[in-house]
Amino acid sequence: MSAATPTCQLLERQNADYRGWLWVAPPRDPWLEEDSGQLWSADLGVCEAWRGRGMNVYCSLEPTIGDMPGAVLFWPKAHALGEWWLLALCAQLPEGTRLQVVGENQGGIKHVLKVLAALGLGCRKLDSARRCTLFETRLGRVDLAADAAWSTFEALDLQLASHPGVFGHGKLDDGTRLLLELLPETPGRASQRVLDVGCGDGIIAAWLARRGDDVTALDINAFAVEATRRTLALNGLSGAVQHSDVYSALAEGQRFDAIISNPPFHQERAIDYGPVARLIGEAPARLVKGGSLTLVANAFLPYPDRLQAAFGGFEILADDRRFRVYRAVKH
Repeated sequence: MSAATPTCQLLERQNADYRGWLWVAPPRDPWLEEDSGQLWSADLGVCEAWRGRGMNVYCSLEPTIGDMPGAVLFWPKAHALGEWWLLALCAQLPEGTRLQVVGENQGGIKHVLKVLAALGLGCRKLDSARRCTLFETRLGRVDLAADAAWSTFEALDLQLASHPGVFGHGKLDDGTRLLLELLPETPGRASQRVLDVGCGDGIIAAWLARRGDDVTALDINAFAVEATRRTLALNGLSGAVQHSDVYSALAEGQRFDAIISNPPFHQERAIDYGPVARLIGEAPARLVKGGSLTLVANAFLPYPDRLQAAFGGFEILADDRRFRVYRAVKH
């Protein structure tokens, strides 16, 4: 099957035998998923698609990877995340392993030249087309550990763990702040079973756990899952954190008193309503009677129709022209 994404179209035209190579942080593309190679990705959706075709998948941040002919890294929009992948590959694969790095020019692929030079790794340009560029280098031993990418910051009297590529990296998102301002912190209130979908750096999960709720947090991104675990630990709080494609990791019949979310709507630079459609559409099945879904979203996003269809009604708790906070109740 032919490649569908520009980066894969550039790779497809190479006179190269990629059989057995490691594909690192790739997009969904039918050309890749027919290959015999292996995958390393933090995106559970991509991992499950590859697993469904019987292919070898590494979905954790610290896998054990054996020798292989080479690896292809798809350079992400967040350059610091690309640097993490480079450092992690240097730690995981033998010195001298071939590495190709591909990305869109608009996404800043040429920044990789500076990163590789800073790491003492040589580089050559192989090709450019479809507004993308392909470079090649060989992995070597570097003194900097990938774990150095982690950082912490403070928000709402909580310590938050942060990693490049995780939503809200290094700062509290204004929409999340508006959402949390509307949630009560009533002393002596009964604990609720609350689900945080798209937990990011863990600010919502930690805030809910601090007020005494029994928290379960989900995210499709392995970096976000680890960030939330670290955030809870930094604040001496507890909660269940799972790598999940929306509700996929939950047990059948598992229900909650409330679902709280600042859901994502971007896949790189493209708007993707798929996760939010599932978040809203399947929410009633994940709530007890009288349970509620509360979410914050950019004001321009067309969520009212989805909420109306799923719940039969909703209310707008806040609207500051940039963000709206919606609440819908299961009757």
